[in-house]
Amino acid sequence: MHIEDIEYFDGPTRLVGQLAVDETRPGRRPGVLVCHEGPGLSDHTKIIARRLARLGYVAFAMDYHGDGKPLANRADIMPRLAPWRADPTGIRVRAGIALRLLAARREVDVARLAAIGYCFGGTTALELARAGEDLRCAVGFHSGLATARPQDAANIRCKILVNIGAEDPIIPPQQRADFETEMAAAKVDWRLILYSGAGHSFTNPAADGLNMPGFAYHEPTDRRSWRAMLDLFDETLGPV
Repeated sequence: MHIEDIEYFDGPTRLVGQLAVDETRPGRRPGVLVCHEGPGLSDHTKIIARRLARLGYVAFAMDYHGDGKPLANRADIMPRLAPWRADPTGIRVRAGIALRLLAARREVDVARLAAIGYCFGGTTALELARAGEDLRCAVGFHSGLATARPQDAANIRCKILVNIGAEDPIIPPQQRADFETEMAAAKVDWRLILYSGAGHSFTNPAADGLNMPGFAYHEPTDRRSWRAMLDLFDETLGPV
């Protein structure tokens, strides 16, 4: 397993993502961009990238805050995300830079790209799809579904999967309903899986230590949603 920290830039902003690839496998294979949760690039995201690499994918855990580190103060999270929620152009550009870095790797089959993400990272994957990026699929886990530009769903060229906890306080039923309306209006091939008993951050064991209502790791949903993603990968990315 080859693990490499890669420095890249969005204008003056220095970003540091982590690549994971099994170099013992021959030939080109699908590339998966992994977008981290709101607090920043952490072990949670890096572990996911390594799991994907062990399965044969080339995975790049992008950084959208800077310097490849989580934010030191959780109070800084919402102010960082608010401008991108008001206008997704900036996060689309930042994630697009990371996607092209991944696509340029010699191990990657550029015709088989996917983006996945967690929390705001899931929102980021969806915004890449709304920007019309050449993806085969985009997958969100406990991801925000709202966008300031729902009309851009008309640009989506890939299949969409979102995995949402039924008890997630961050993604209420109305947001889910609005997302359904948005996807249906654009005639997107989409699916939304709702998991009983799960709240926000259901994939992250560290969520249990936050002491925040509605935030908790939920092993059954973590396992089932991962399987749902792999099923979509089989359908859209083909063999690895």
